[in-house]
Amino acid sequence: MRKAGGIASAGLALMVSACSGSQTPPPSDPTPAAPPQKPAPDKAGTPKAQDASAAGVVAGPPLDTLPVTEEMAARALTAFRISCPALVKRNDRSGLSEGNDWREACDAAANVAPGAARNFFLNHFAAVRVGDGKAFATGYYEPEIRAARNRGGVYQTPIYARPADLVDVDLGRFSESLSGKHVRGRVDGTDLVPYYDRAEIEEGALDGRGLELAWAADPVEVFFLQIQGSGRLRLPDGSVIRIGYAGQNGRSYTGIGRLMLDRGLIGRDQASMQGMVAWLHANPEQGRAIMRENKSFVFFRVLDGPGPLGALGLPVTARASVAADPDFVPLGAPVFLTTDRGEANGLWVVQDTGGAIKGANRFDTFWGAGDSAREIAGGMSARGTSYILLPKAAAERAIAHGTPGS
Repeated sequence: MRKAGGIASAGLALMVSACSGSQTPPPSDPTPAAPPQKPAPDKAGTPKAQDASAAGVVAGPPLDTLPVTEEMAARALTAFRISCPALVKRNDRSGLSEGNDWREACDAAANVAPGAARNFFLNHFAAVRVGDGKAFATGYYEPEIRAARNRGGVYQTPIYARPADLVDVDLGRFSESLSGKHVRGRVDGTDLVPYYDRAEIEEGALDGRGLELAWAADPVEVFFLQIQGSGRLRLPDGSVIRIGYAGQNGRSYTGIGRLMLDRGLIGRDQASMQGMVAWLHANPEQGRAIMRENKSFVFFRVLDGPGPLGALGLPVTARASVAADPDFVPLGAPVFLTTDRGEANGLWVVQDTGGAIKGANRFDTFWGAGDSAREIAGGMSARGTSYILLPKAAAERAIAHGTPGS
């Protein structure tokens, strides 16, 4: 879904945001990123790991000792099959696998008999732990908001298509030291400058270009739609338009939940998506100002086929797909989560990324659409342990490499 952020917190369900995502996009939609800087030191003064191999990889428990049920394995198998065409061709940024590592499992996945999904994963994969394995999982969903094709009445908030002057720059084409890094901006004369931020766009920077896909009834809902990165527009006649991520303005994402909590605007008992939405509705002027502190802005496109789409350009699956950082987990790989929130526990498949979903063992679980999905995703804040499932040969290779310096 290429979420801008997701719903996250440090122990609370606060905004921190691709679905989302950032993010590892399809080749046609490169991820905005700043030029590389010296890694920030952690509390011990050691630079933070930049990928899975730097974080360290050790063997996880035997898969038959993990509580993988046939039901969860069947959901994960459905998602894994969807990922396979991209998985066997992608360059894995995490360094944990190569495309050919997945080919045998993908071939076998096409012919798994009913009731044999759990055995499929046991037969083809082994678990590894990246870093300390301490997982933090949040949730996202596919929202549905009220909108109209034309402006009028309560429908005053535009939902924009991607502007033609939004430029993606692959910095690796200019210097090998910047390989894999991208920025987004616009050309002003002979200069490349940052693209318009949220406030500038809301003040009319894109007016008159015909970019409006629709007009929404609630600016707060549009703000959260951008965070989720995909959604459904319910029109006055009852019909639905499904829209998906088409790009982002290149500005850094700022989670407003933490800002609201730190400033005493909401209490800890309100630190969920539902609580934040209620406060923003009750305080429209102050709410508009704090939403503008998140300068990131997401553009959309109409989806004609199945959706919503994840960072692989493929549909994501409710209660089976999860967003993660592709520097630490191969996009398309299964992961097993065991946390203090029962809903998040089980087998998932990494099919998405998010702007705030960064680092080892950071995940954003996808719950689909509807009131139940909104409630679970909006309050999801789970801590526990995660294991990545790799094809057995890839797992052996990753474990043999071991921790940095081994």
